[in-house]
Amino acid sequence: MKAVNYPGKSAGFTLIEVLITFLVLAIGLLGLAGLQVNTLGNQFETYQRAQAVLLAEDMANRIRVDAIAARAGDYADNDQYGLLADADCSVIAASAARYLCEWNKSLAGASVEASGQKLGSIIGARGCIANLAGSSDGEAVIRVTIAWQGSTPTIAPASGCGVDQYGDDDRLRRTVSVDVVLANLALAP
Repeated sequence: MKAVNYPGKSAGFTLIEVLITFLVLAIGLLGLAGLQVNTLGNQFETYQRAQAVLLAEDMANRIRVDAIAARAGDYADNDQYGLLADADCSVIAASAARYLCEWNKSLAGASVEASGQKLGSIIGARGCIANLAGSSDGEAVIRVTIAWQGSTPTIAPASGCGVDQYGDDDRLRRTVSVDVVLANLALAP
């Protein structure tokens, strides 16, 4: 039996149909690549925030352990922590000064080093400690804040930690804070 060719019916794909298929496929793949890049950026921001929370909680726990020194004001208001990566903290006796030295090194990324560059912390980490007003019951409140540089602009944080340290656009600055409440454990007469 012979194949009959009907006029007006196509026997296969035309070149235009193939090109349109490739165009739709390319647009879909570009969208998928954009989604991947966006996901990686968000994952990096999340990693930095988790590291900042860990660094803030580390200092908060040190303050809780050293509550007597904290009440005495040994953890003074300062926003310059994170600048000294090469300090030798082992020569300082166990005290608030040693805790601050070790925290300084952690903020500067001294725990991980490659080719002489400190890589173990978040981008531009700065630490701030603020002694807030306590309560009438004798509680002391100390706020530990970490500031760092984000990768995309958002809303500038209300905290003053790290202001003007990340370029002209303060919307790149990120902060996380932990409040340490030291209760008055003195026995009342």
